Amino acid sequence: MNHRHWLQRVLRHESDVPVPYNLMLSPPAAARLGAHLGTDDIEGHLDLPMRMSGTQSIKPLYASPTEYGGRITDEFGVEWTTSDIDRGSPVGNPIAEPTLAGYTFPDPTAAYRFEHLSAWCEANADHYTILWVGDLWERATFLCGMERLLLWVALEPGFVHALLDGIAGCILRTMDILFERFAFDGIALSDDYGTQKAMVISPAAWRELVRPRLGAILARAQAAGRTTFLHSCGNVRAIVPDLVELGLDILHPIQPEAMDIGELKREFGRDLTFCGGLGTQDTLVNATPAQIHRDVLRLKDEMGRGGGYIVEPGITVQADVPLANILALIEAAAG
Repeated sequence: MNHRHWLQRVLRHESDVPVPYNLMLSPPAAARLGAHLGTDDIEGHLDLPMRMSGTQSIKPLYASPTEYGGRITDEFGVEWTTSDIDRGSPVGNPIAEPTLAGYTFPDPTAAYRFEHLSAWCEANADHYTILWVGDLWERATFLCGMERLLLWVALEPGFVHALLDGIAGCILRTMDILFERFAFDGIALSDDYGTQKAMVISPAAWRELVRPRLGAILARAQAAGRTTFLHSCGNVRAIVPDLVELGLDILHPIQPEAMDIGELKREFGRDLTFCGGLGTQDTLVNATPAQIHRDVLRLKDEMGRGGGYIVEPGITVQADVPLANILALIEAAAG
């Protein structure tokens, strides 16, 4: 059983399969762990069963100020700060009025976006391979700014529909190219809908504005025989039944600070695979290695019961997580 078959069995909710784990690291955390392990290829060294990549952007996820200066503009025209510790912040929004007049969406067929993927897919063929295809609601917040977009949800819903249609069109065209050219297992969408306590927008507004476009994206992947993976931080409990109805396969990162993940498993564990669940706001930062070890084993037992679970921190491991705690997580997750 190679890693690809392992994840396939987990996604089928087979109960006699070991719980796999995944690990996403910010640059400082990756540098610290890589130096300890003596490698630049952490996922290869750890032999992680799930591998993730995606189309390239002119703005890397982590754009260092040393290489890119203090600001960088992505293909959507959003200006970002650069950072050595995180992805930076969107500080220049190209859409300041509720109209698409004068705005041009980027070309999803641009060759540079795909030039690395043939070699990557071939190198990871024995693993479960997932490609990030973009962001939908979250991209709209980058384009407009969160405050303006939320105002327009209330006052200019027609514009928000048109904006999300344009973004979804870019994602769908990207997916068509990926499905035509590359062999891989699933697509991932990064699309934060939650705050710590509740949804960013009301569930009713999400169902009107986001659900139809998200549904089209998931349906296109399902028709192509690909698994679907959705990342949304925060409390999204109100729309989990919607995600089940849309046929989502994997929900990530199920932050335990924001939702009762045990309740999610009891209510939806037959339909969804959950990925995440280990607290990063307090537990990974402040607990002892022994406590981390126990928490990971508990998650594997409780969330992994009946299959459909991948243990992972509740968000990318940040610079404030001690190396000893990262090592305890790896030891317990891989054991």
